[in-house]
Amino acid sequence: MAADVSFVRVLPDGVDVTVRATPRGGRDAVDGVASLSDGREVLKVRVRVAPEDGAATAAVAKVVAGAAGVAASQVRLTSGATARVKTFRIAGDGPALAAKLAAAAGK
Repeated sequence: MAADVSFVRVLPDGVDVTVRATPRGGRDAVDGVASLSDGREVLKVRVRVAPEDGAATAAVAKVVAGAAGVAASQVRLTSGATARVKTFRIAGDGPALAAKLAAAAGK
């Protein structure tokens, strides 16, 4: 199943997941998968908070952690601190994490 999820890259010690964040989205939730203009797929995540002082990024990290079934401390931002498209690294069993993220995205 993990091979079918292009927004997740499985690593030896976890996964990298590419996310498109929507701040002030009305709720904190995974909102499926979207395709970017360059053809890449991303996990859509919406959060209630505004993008001020990193609050939205922290909220997105919590939603991603919940979708992956891990503690928020296992998720860290690796790129896109001020961008809408972000990459998070999640520590743990890569294939299992990819499967959980795929299920959360409805794939």
